[in-house]
Amino acid sequence: SLRERSYSRFATEEAARLLDLMGAETRIYDPRDLPVANSVPVDHPKVQELRAFSLWSEAQVWCSPEVHGAVTGVMKNQIDWIPLAEGAVRPTQGRVLAVMQVSGGSQSFNAVNTLRLLGRWMRMVVIPNQSSVARAYEQFDEAGRMLPSAYYDRVVDVMEELLRFTLLLRDRRAYLVDRYSERKNAVARSIGTL
Repeated sequence: SLRERSYSRFATEEAARLLDLMGAETRIYDPRDLPVANSVPVDHPKVQELRAFSLWSEAQVWCSPEVHGAVTGVMKNQIDWIPLAEGAVRPTQGRVLAVMQVSGGSQSFNAVNTLRLLGRWMRMVVIPNQSSVARAYEQFDEAGRMLPSAYYDRVVDVMEELLRFTLLLRDRRAYLVDRYSERKNAVARSIGTL
């Protein structure tokens, strides 16, 4: 969300604080000033920053508000700027992903389900657990810190699981992303049959 008081940003910042306490190094991408996908060249600074963060990461947390039963255009725009392939590099393939959503009403899972689908499309390892924070306007204090609740406990659970999956898959990425079709195409290119 681009709102001044953005509950999805607050949830993301809470996730980062938890991951930092667990020993991870975190960076948060700010989507403000990111142009609409494919409206500017890829050398735009905000596009380059997003892609650099994606390449830097071993794991990612995606958090979106649920609006009209889906992820926001702001969230989808970020994902659309990350290519499936950039030269021989797949910026997200094999990375671990946790998904979260916030909503203004009752608990729903539409946004997290969409984020899961998009993460799988981006060839990421989406962890089983997820967080959906209902009535988000009641879940954060004035400073944007998440209040103690079952929703907070779930965010902690999700971050623990994200860290565990990331550690389990660390140094195994090459094995996970080694695909027959890509090996076949590489051989064909090297002998000039493509």
